[in-house]
This record gives sequence, C-alpha cells and structure tokens, in this order.
Amino acid sequence: MLALQGVSAGYGAGPVLQSIELDLAEGEIVTLVGANGAGKSTLVKTISGLMRPISGEIRFDGQPIDQLGPAERLRRGIAHVPEGRQIFAGMTVAENLRLGATLTRDPAARATQLRTVLELFPILRDRMDSLAGNFSGGQQQMLAIGRGLMSQPRLLLLDEPSLGLSPLLVQEVFALVRTLRDRGLTVLLAEQNARSALGIADRGYVIENGRVTLAGPAAALLASPEIAARYLGVGGAAPTSEASARLAAELRDCIGAPATP
Repeated sequence: MLALQGVSAGYGAGPVLQSIELDLAEGEIVTLVGANGAGKSTLVKTISGLMRPISGEIRFDGQPIDQLGPAERLRRGIAHVPEGRQIFAGMTVAENLRLGATLTRDPAARATQLRTVLELFPILRDRMDSLAGNFSGGQQQMLAIGRGLMSQPRLLLLDEPSLGLSPLLVQEVFALVRTLRDRGLTVLLAEQNARSALGIADRGYVIENGRVTLAGPAAALLASPEIAARYLGVGGAAPTSEASARLAAELRDCIGAPATP
C-alpha cells in the first residue's frame, strides 16, 4: 500500500530523515519506534504531506504522491492524527468531527461514518455539544482519532497517541488501534512507548538520528535484548557491538534486508 524509497526530509539546515526505506502492506499495524527527536514525527509529516521530501519517492497504491499536498493525500485515503492531539478547543465535539469530514461530499457517507465513530467512542456521542477544550487528555485523544476517522481513511497515521495519558488510557488507546486494524484499517503508529506499540504491531522500524537502524517482525523486536535495553527500560547494560550486530543480522534475515555497512 505505502512504500518509501530513499526518502530524506528536514526543516532547513539539513535533513532530519536520511534515506528512509519503509513499506506497509494493507491491513497491517506498523510501528515506528525511537527516542524523542529521532525523526518519527518528521517521517509521519512527510507521509501526510505536511513536509515535502528533499529526495526520494513516496508511493501510495503504486502511485507517486511525494509532490501532492496534504488535502490530495487525504482524498486518496491517508489521514494524519498529529502529536499533541491538536483538537479545536473552542469548538464542540460535533464541530470537530464535522471538520474531519470536510472532504466527504456525500451526506449519507458522512452520517454513516459518524455513526461508526460514535460507536467506537461512546463518550463522544454523549457529549456532542460540549466544548472540546473541556475534555480530559484521554477524551481529547479519542476526539482527535475520531476526527481522523471521519475522512474514511484507508491508512491512518498516528503520531504519539499515548503521549501524556495515564497507563489505563494508554491501554485503551492501543486496544482501539488493534480494533481498527481488525476492521480493515492500515495503521502507521509513531510511538515512544515501544513496549505497547510493538505489542500490537505486525512489524516495526527502529529510527535513530533520522535513519532506520533495525526493522523486522514486532515480536522479534520486542524480544530482542538490544531493544529492551534501549527502549523498554530493562536489560541492564547496553549490548555489546557483537550482540548488536548479531541481532541486526537476525532481524535482517526475517525481512530480507541488505546488510548495513
């Protein structure tokens, strides 16, 4: 469904992302794992069209989209739920959701999608006339995801959906992401909470300093000593270079990736 080939992107002085190679198949949850500042949000913005790549190519359904703006990418089925939620605090829940369906011309389709969203988020159905700014952080995150779903996307880009949420709400958000996948939605999940993200994902990419350093099945990444030491807060001392190289080779074998020089 989505393929990035040699994509570099940045904000001016130099590229934040360097030669990113990434792909998603339809119906997958793929997670981007990495520390704050690694380039995850930049990558999500580059896919949604908020940033243009410096070089490389982005293809969606086999067609190049790297020169298209955000609105056209949304029309093609790519919805972006940004970091920090960015709901319209001075508007009601209903108004926020209607904004998510701006590009949907068919009133019947909008009504059908609204019913679907309210089924997923009963708290929104009960507070349609409430100002979004009065919601808790968790409720605002639900509204942000619901707004993204109103465009009836095929690919949902989620940027740090667990940020600032309690552990219980984090569990609810990730359970929702799995439900969306089970309903046929493809999800790219950028997340610092590596344990939860890898726990629901099919595959994962580890991003460090704007580069993909490891990629493979999520279960293999979750079980690896290197990922545990770096991102899961367990495992004691960082792995040796020999252990890192061995793990990288094992993961490359899983996906058939070329060896890193």
